[in-house]
Amino acid sequence: MPAPERIPSRGLTDAGLRTLLAEGELTVLGRVRGASNAVLYCTVASDGAERHCVYKPVAGEQPLWDFPDGTLAQREVAAYEVSEATGWGLVPPTVLREGPYGEGMCQLWIEAEHGDGDPAADGPPPLLALVEDEEPGDGWKAVGLAEVGEGKTALLVHADDPRLRRLAVLDAVINNGDRKGGHLLPAPGGRLYGIDHGVTFNADDKLRTLLWGWAGEPLTAEAAEVLDRLSACLEPGAVLATRLGELITAVEIEALRARVESLRKSGRHPQPSGDWPPIPWPPV
Repeated sequence: MPAPERIPSRGLTDAGLRTLLAEGELTVLGRVRGASNAVLYCTVASDGAERHCVYKPVAGEQPLWDFPDGTLAQREVAAYEVSEATGWGLVPPTVLREGPYGEGMCQLWIEAEHGDGDPAADGPPPLLALVEDEEPGDGWKAVGLAEVGEGKTALLVHADDPRLRRLAVLDAVINNGDRKGGHLLPAPGGRLYGIDHGVTFNADDKLRTLLWGWAGEPLTAEAAEVLDRLSACLEPGAVLATRLGELITAVEIEALRARVESLRKSGRHPQPSGDWPPIPWPPV
């Protein structure tokens, strides 16, 4: 499957979208409920252009004992920068800016398409499912058993989808500690985006994800090429490395380089370490 087209710009290039997010007038419309940190639904407008976006002010972040340095907002922007370097465009345009409640992350709002879980129905096919069989069917990858009731379990599976596989590689690179099902956004045009990257780039292994279906399998040739390119982009003095130096610590950047090199050397998707719960909770 070829790399997807870029975000439909409706008259704005990717650079234009980033400029709009960074410099446009930010108006808060409401709060996204259910999040552990402040997530504000907004519009951003400038020179007749207007888009919906998410604004997450640093002032609304809850402190995390295992992420003592930097902010969730900075790591969200760092994840976008690494995603852009891969060429896969898996994270919506994301910037760091001042807003009504101080500095925060501002990200383009993606209107997700949601199917009803029936692959034969109109709309995108499902990405996650629970099945009663012991093995996943064709087109699916097993994640593990999940409790679905008192004394009852089902097999959690995800689609054997190249878009998800790219995201699994990105998550391994950025050390994503919270890849839940609700963070997967199928969008018009066959695009798939991942959101909520605040708990990433830890120097310790924190990878927790629902995308373990390829664990231990060889990386695709495409992924191997992307990792080679990322390795060069992370060399000291390179544009990406310099940009990341503004967002995460030197120790975290060195750990990022080490993860890229480990993936290049092994040529395989990582497996759960056993030192950290491999699946986030709640999983969706």
